[in-house]
Amino acid sequence: MIIVDSLTKKYGGFTAVDHVTFRAEPGRVTGFLGPNGAGKSTTMRIMVGLTPATSGTATVLGRGYADLPNPGREIGVLLDASAQHAGRTGREILTLAQRTMRVPRGRVDEMLDLVSLSEEESGRRVRDYSLGMRQRLGIATALIGDPEMLVLDEPANGLDPAGIRWMRDLLRGFANKGGTVLLSSHLLHEIEVIADDLVVIGNGRIVASGTKSSLLAAAGTFASAADTAALAAALTGAGHTAETSLGGLRTDADAGQVGRIALAAGVPLTELRPADGAGLEEMFLELTKDDAREDVREGVAA
Repeated sequence: MIIVDSLTKKYGGFTAVDHVTFRAEPGRVTGFLGPNGAGKSTTMRIMVGLTPATSGTATVLGRGYADLPNPGREIGVLLDASAQHAGRTGREILTLAQRTMRVPRGRVDEMLDLVSLSEEESGRRVRDYSLGMRQRLGIATALIGDPEMLVLDEPANGLDPAGIRWMRDLLRGFANKGGTVLLSSHLLHEIEVIADDLVVIGNGRIVASGTKSSLLAAAGTFASAADTAALAAALTGAGHTAETSLGGLRTDADAGQVGRIALAAGVPLTELRPADGAGLEEMFLELTKDDAREDVREGVAA
């Protein structure tokens, strides 16, 4: 289990991560979502000992990353596939990881086979790898120690559709065997397909967390009409919320109530459905609409 408790990171007067608290449970895939600059990467870097926290804790199996005797055997990490030594071959990188973690030499070939890097590809310098090949090598490095947990930042970046499907099946299988997966990705559909739990961060703060099904079910009702303003006025006049959302309105009224209110107001509806019908993307955009920080410097609040 990964436990993040009141984690805070400040850079001078800027707070990149603000009292972040959540858990990633064994046997489950936890999707970690947020706009650019929301604090995802900073949180993950603190979690694996690359960035010191200002306050709060992030523990793996009850201990800080630096206190693990052989971290790669406990938690596999992939934060930046492009950070691998460009002058070494894929096989050399895996062999160094195998020796450092003191696992059997046969794990190198096992991992190359698992991530579908051929003998010829494993002998190339990493500088000659495509981004997708670097991602596969990074996943192999994260898995070589046979860890109980995985922390992956954008692991699908650079993968083609077949590669994304392969990665999804790999991570689902890892979790089904009791492993813990914390996964950050901007590919919301992929998160929606694979995640059991969701943690959404915006402006360095957690704005929502829970099971995927509970968060999507709490989204309310989506309605659209030829006269959106009239529908909004009718809903608020009846004591319900009415927030603009992707060409229509999101409201806390159920579908039956919306229909009756619209009929009484003489406002024809053009669409009426549970708000979770549009899936994770709509929920994500709604939760983070006030928190996106596209202009924050990369590496400070990423």
